[in-house]
Amino acid sequence: MITKDQVYGKLKTVMDPELHINIVDLGLIYDVIINKQLSKTEQLDQIRIIMTLTTPGCPLAPEIDRLVREAIRPLGNYDIEVELVWEPAWNKEKMSEEAKLTLGMI
Repeated sequence: MITKDQVYGKLKTVMDPELHINIVDLGLIYDVIINKQLSKTEQLDQIRIIMTLTTPGCPLAPEIDRLVREAIRPLGNYDIEVELVWEPAWNKEKMSEEAKLTLGMI
């Protein structure tokens, strides 16, 4: 079975299309949950990604969803669920120091 660290490693390869910083360092990933055989479709383990975007009206939401799924797919045959949440709201404090430095915020 895969680990949360492996999933986070793959998610770090997903770059925000506008900011060119990975979605983990941007603070967009709130949690990764790995459920054994809870898939709605087959008898697959499920990887559930709970995440947000910088704004609710982000026009890149479908693209980011696709990129997240593509990044996780090489880990194996899993049912991937991406749950977009708006609470707690994203703010720049959720970003890593590296991301803040890249954007000139520190």
